[in-house]
Amino acid sequence: QVQLVESGGGLVQAGGSLRLSCAASGRTFSSYSMGWFRQAPGKEREFVAAITWNADNTYFRNSMKGRFTISRDNAKNTVYLQMNSLKPEDTAVYYCAAVREGVLSLWVSAAYDYWGQGTQVTVSS
Repeated sequence: QVQLVESGGGLVQAGGSLRLSCAASGRTFSSYSMGWFRQAPGKEREFVAAITWNADNTYFRNSMKGRFTISRDNAKNTVYLQMNSLKPEDTAVYYCAAVREGVLSLWVSAAYDYWGQGTQVTVSS
């Protein structure tokens, strides 16, 4: 069992930055690939970014490439999402998720086993 707790959300002006953190419980964090998803009001949950269990590979939604970075610190059982050049359309609840190593389709929400409760990100224009 893995419990995930996101933090770092808030209100920021367009063009600003935020860093989201997702702290995981358990001693096997390093064997999980991690993803970030978001859901805006009235919209479906969508993929944002993912990082493999060994950090060898990262994946991003096209609209986030060059603006967002994902990283992990296995010693701290934490994955991060650095978000720069934020836009009002980035406003959403951001969720982190975990899946055991070996799963390849990290952009698919159904692939994940564990989810956090989400953190709100609001970007004002």
